[in-house]
Amino acid sequence: MAGTYTPVTLPFTVDGEKEDLLTLLADQRGLFKVTLRDVTEEQARQRTTVSELTLGGLVKHLATGEQGTLQELVERDDTAEFDMAAAAHAYDLTDDETFAYWVEEYDRAAAALDDYVAKVDSLDELIPQMTAPWQPKREWWTIRKMLLHKLRETAHHSGHADIIREALDGQSTMAALYEGPDPSEWGIE
Repeated sequence: MAGTYTPVTLPFTVDGEKEDLLTLLADQRGLFKVTLRDVTEEQARQRTTVSELTLGGLVKHLATGEQGTLQELVERDDTAEFDMAAAAHAYDLTDDETFAYWVEEYDRAAAALDDYVAKVDSLDELIPQMTAPWQPKREWWTIRKMLLHKLRETAHHSGHADIIREALDGQSTMAALYEGPDPSEWGIE
């Protein structure tokens, strides 16, 4: 599939809608990873805006989101409830965690989720979603909707990460992606 910002080669053969969704999700993850490029452990924990968000916290949140989506797909538990206490540090690195670990875990979790989705028979399969304060009634989503939600969530937090990174050291994700010519030479007005 053409039209990605990052080089994407899926490690399995799929076609049609599944190929499109997994390629676009991989591309968005790739953009997020460009934002994390060359970030140190100290920088990953640094707040650069008025929010509490950090680059390390965002990668941890996205990694646990990938893990959670895979868990929902595999377990298909129609009694599952979101554990608010377990999410207390969902957006920050604790003292015993490292940025490098969560970057690696993000890659592992994303690959495991993609591999699972590549093998499902249909994106129309209905999967029970856990209840949560923001979703108190049980909902059943298609695998397609779950992937679209994952794409939206990744893009949303990629935007946060880009702002944090620009405030940290001036790096813009798109400029870093296209290292070379001055951004003013891109022909974008």
